[in-house]
Amino acid sequence: MGHTTKKGMHAQAEPGPARDGRSPRSGWSRGALLGTVVVVLAATGGVVYATHSQPVRHLFAIGSRTPAYAGQAVTEAAAGTVPTTVPSVVKVTPPDGSSGVASDAPITVVLSSAPLPGAPVPTLTPPVPGLWEVDGTALIFKPTGQYAPWSRETITVPAGLATPMRSSFAVKAVPLVRAQQLLAELEYLPFNFNLATGQPGLGSEATVAASVSPAVLAGTFTWRYSNIPASLSSLWAPGQENVLTQGAVMQFEADHGLPYDGVVGPAVWDALTQAVATRQIDQSPYDYLVVSESIPEQLQVWRDGQYVYSTPVNTGVPGAVTALGTFPVYARYETTTMTGTDPDGYHYVAPDVPWVAYFNGGDAVHGYPRASYGWPQSNGCVELPISNAQVVWGMDPIGTLVTVV
Repeated sequence: MGHTTKKGMHAQAEPGPARDGRSPRSGWSRGALLGTVVVVLAATGGVVYATHSQPVRHLFAIGSRTPAYAGQAVTEAAAGTVPTTVPSVVKVTPPDGSSGVASDAPITVVLSSAPLPGAPVPTLTPPVPGLWEVDGTALIFKPTGQYAPWSRETITVPAGLATPMRSSFAVKAVPLVRAQQLLAELEYLPFNFNLATGQPGLGSEATVAASVSPAVLAGTFTWRYSNIPASLSSLWAPGQENVLTQGAVMQFEADHGLPYDGVVGPAVWDALTQAVATRQIDQSPYDYLVVSESIPEQLQVWRDGQYVYSTPVNTGVPGAVTALGTFPVYARYETTTMTGTDPDGYHYVAPDVPWVAYFNGGDAVHGYPRASYGWPQSNGCVELPISNAQVVWGMDPIGTLVTVV
């Protein structure tokens, strides 16, 4: 059979407050002495200038109010040696509206003049821990954490520092190869990921989801089984979009109650980090279906390194051929009603078609009563004897790859 009505298709850090109760984002929170330049943190959380003949350069960390130079004497600047007018913003980097910004990229706010003493710090939304450095008229933020992948980071320059303004940028997605590393660690892909040291990658991952890094780890992928069909091994390309990865993502999505579109987005990444942090390794075998259109036509199931089942099948007739290629199972039914039009123009309605797994448009692996099997008879689907279809249906969950050769 072929098309269907598809009835019944499956639906598819912020840092905490400081110990004294003060928000870690409320201002400059730590000073450091660079070279011989003396700097100090004002009690209000702003910049206080010190007398010195060289350009002032000071470093502050978010998260503590204790100056790094505690106990050192500081002399306030002589009259007229510090700015008295609130400057304006000359430039912000990354520029407003930027996209694809790295998760650890610095932020630079260039002012028309040096900030006033006691000026407040720019804020980030969502907040990210990091270091602010003041260098002349430039304020430079260096994150010690990372911006959330796919998020939009907003920089707010408050009144008192400069003319108020906001600028935002979009953070780039998690690199695909990093998602592939996690999928391999959880055994949704048919290979392992080991670190450059040779140790399993999963053992090095954080045990708190928010701490699982989106940064690519140095290491290698190795096939988990020795007997890999050439039609399967040829699909793999680390760091590149491919149907093997798509199928693994779909199976992961189905297992975790997500819409199974095969795309790594924020929801999938959040679920992946949670699964990795709690070591939720996939307990299902890795199944792969191969349909041969050579007469007599047959379907073979490859599971965890070996072929475990074989059955005769029927594929599509001329004018309604079963397309060659590899496709992931995207919908499954114990029974469904199929409708369509044969190449000769006959419109059909076939109720109660059993053990159905759709993998390419209206093409599905399913049971159907025929007098014989092993040669083209269908309207594009892969037809099996009903009892055999029930066996195969237990081996082709969402995301299972079906290759037609």
